Amino acid sequence: MYVILVYDILADEKGPRISRNTFKICKKYLTHIQKSVFEGELTELNYLKLRTDLSKHIRKDKDSLLIFKSRSEKWLEKEFWGLMDDKTSNFF
Repeated sequence: MYVILVYDILADEKGPRISRNTFKICKKYLTHIQKSVFEGELTELNYLKLRTDLSKHIRKDKDSLLIFKSRSEKWLEKEFWGLMDDKTSNFF
């Protein structure tokens, strides 16, 4: 499945550490697109691993994480507004 993951970590005293850990976990499985946005192809197993890893750090009462799922990237229409920086493109 192809996923787009977006997170928002509350900037309190523990926020920087949680944000750093969330970033590292997401980067392990997906491609970093923008400040707190990742995307990429995941197997069902890696999706479950990502979810399990993130659930250890995300505070359900303070932080939010949103995942958009698609069967494949080809079913997703991407549109850039402003500077185009397609880090997932394989074309050079």
